[in-house]
Amino acid sequence: METTHPKPHAVMFPLHLQGHVIPAVHLAVKLASKGFTITFVNTQAIHRQIIKSRSQHHDDDQDIFAGARKSGLDIRYKTVTDGFPLSFNRSLNREQFIEGFLHVFPAHVDELVGNIIAADPSVSCLIADTFHSWPSSLAQKYNLVHISFWTEPALVFNLYYHLDLLVKNGHFASHDNREDTIDYIPGVEAIEPKDLMSYLRETEVSTLMHKIIYKAFEDVKKADFILCNTVEELELHAISAVRGKQPIYAIGPVLSNIGQNGSIVATSLRSQSDCSQWLDTKPHGSVLYVSFGSMSPVNEHDMEELAQGLLLSKVCFVWVLRPDTMSDAESYALPVGFEDDIKDRGLIVPWCNQIEVISHPAIGGFLTHCGWNSVLESIWCGVPMLCFPILTDQPTNRKLVVDDWRAGLNLCDKKPLTRFEVREKISSLMSGKSAEVLREEMKKVKEIIHNAVDKDGSSEKRICEFICQVKTKID
Repeated sequence: METTHPKPHAVMFPLHLQGHVIPAVHLAVKLASKGFTITFVNTQAIHRQIIKSRSQHHDDDQDIFAGARKSGLDIRYKTVTDGFPLSFNRSLNREQFIEGFLHVFPAHVDELVGNIIAADPSVSCLIADTFHSWPSSLAQKYNLVHISFWTEPALVFNLYYHLDLLVKNGHFASHDNREDTIDYIPGVEAIEPKDLMSYLRETEVSTLMHKIIYKAFEDVKKADFILCNTVEELELHAISAVRGKQPIYAIGPVLSNIGQNGSIVATSLRSQSDCSQWLDTKPHGSVLYVSFGSMSPVNEHDMEELAQGLLLSKVCFVWVLRPDTMSDAESYALPVGFEDDIKDRGLIVPWCNQIEVISHPAIGGFLTHCGWNSVLESIWCGVPMLCFPILTDQPTNRKLVVDDWRAGLNLCDKKPLTRFEVREKISSLMSGKSAEVLREEMKKVKEIIHNAVDKDGSSEKRICEFICQVKTKID
């Protein structure tokens, strides 16, 4: 039966962390291009960071959706307070901020959603990051379809989803957690405890972060639909296990700037940056890209060994060091004379458009913390990874990249990290037989995710199925 309801109008709330906001922005554009009206809500603090970043990089247009609207997409943009003044230092007062996130922020969201609906009764859906703990109650209050957006792999979702089994079997929340293989999670053939997310390997499990995880995964089980930023062919068993309980759709990779032929489309003058011009002077596949994201602190010892290992490796590299995200400047201090030693074979930058850089022909490898966005972008561009996970989902993402897909190497098999291991692993990533094998395996994974977003691909089919089901639910 044909639906008579007007196009869906969703209010969308990302989690206020860069790794979550970025895919949420891409999802907003994707859904708007499929006929949704989107009201995208950022916190005022995140909005200020975006404005600061865009002005620093010579982008006069501070509206992140201006380009999308010029293309005819119906995306509105609003901000909401997170409960703290803009001058409040969220990094230095992390515990206080998380308390506010749990207990104060939801009230401001409730008020904003009520006002949006009062001004425009066409609102029919609530799309919220899975790590929010309030969407189901808010969706019920305003009679909205509840859509949960998971920005990490389905494997990680599955492990959090089945926390009760990990507790029951003594692999989590035990005074003496078991160290044997975990083989009882639906959709997960086997995983070692060392490959669990960092929060599931901690002995203190009553922290505020654990409370967020518990509440969020109680809430997501009430969602009408779950969208997952992954590819079904890469995580079929994990997706199927959840699908037996709730409607879940693998719609990844949710990336921006993807042209019809799978190429990366330049969207601003940033493509003509010093970084791109520098890469233009380097041979094909000769440059190592190094980045550990915006929220992954590298300790002082590892920073020293990474820098010295890069020096010993003799490879050309681009290293992104973000001074605005450093919680301890001394921990990120480079060795004395390092920048003189690297001269024209190394480039250190505070920011770059990552996907444009790693799609450059000169890039031959990516030394990464294994944040999920970085993993997807690296696969999309066919760049093998040298994996150095630090926290949250990164150790589990590493398992997928290195153990399951064989598209990367471990940087550090045993602690502590040494400069000699850094040199050796960089060499294995960038040259020789091992590098050839990695590139061949990466080609296979790259083909899978490129095929997924084709017009007849699995991710494209799933998002169309999802939209049909949402319209039916609205009616």
